[in-house]
Order: sequence, then structure tokens, then C-alpha cells
Amino acid sequence: MAELEARKLKYPTTGTEALLMGMLTEGTSQAARYLRAHGITLFGVRDETIRLLGKSDMYFFSPEHPPLTEPAQKALDWAVDEKKKSGTEGEVTATHLLLGIWAQKGSAGQQVLAALGFDEKNAAELQETLKEALPMS
Repeated sequence: MAELEARKLKYPTTGTEALLMGMLTEGTSQAARYLRAHGITLFGVRDETIRLLGKSDMYFFSPEHPPLTEPAQKALDWAVDEKKKSGTEGEVTATHLLLGIWAQKGSAGQQVLAALGFDEKNAAELQETLKEALPMS
């Protein structure tokens, strides 16, 4: 979904901002619900992304699979690493990914989140929800 969002904006790559838009497009994850509950919507993220990165050339055609930017790959790696560190079974969630995007300071996704009011307090709240989801052993 992130690739599709990057293509809609005619961007040549899939960045952290596109990961964020993909997450909101999917819409059912805990992370997407958390963002919406805090006033961060797909349209708000799109508008802020265009304000930050600008519009692409009207005649540019994005590749079918826009490659990940370095910060986007780092956000994904961060999410996987955090999941592994937790020592729990299961999949990497959108919450892990959202926190991974936030951890990439200076990335477009992190700047968009900050501009829309997401801060360290929100990140800490989400981190707590991950800990609460750990099964008791």
C-alpha cells in the first residue's frame, strides 16, 4: 500500500512518508487507529507530505515498484529488530513500523508525524501498548 501511495503522488521512491500513508490506507491496525484517534489522517499526511517534499512533475511516471529509501529500509529494520528483542512469537505489527518511522529522526515520515502533532509522549504510549501485548509466561 505504501508503494501505491508513492505512485499516486508520482514519487520515484517509497519513503517513510509513504509507509505512513500505506498504514493509514490499510486502516485497521492498532497503529492506524491510534493515529486517527490523535487527529492524524491519511489526507493530513498526504497534504503535509506534499508541503514537505513538493509535488512531482506532472509528466513523471513513478516506477511500478518504487524502491525503498534508506530511511524507509531503516524503519523496517528497526521494527524487525524491536520485535526480535521482545522475545515474543508473532509478526511485526504496524505499531512496530510506526515506531520505526518515528525513530528515523529527520526522515520525511518523522517530520510529517511531528508536524501533525505526534511527539515522544505518543511514541512512549505506543511502546507501552507493545509491552502490554506481551503474553505472560
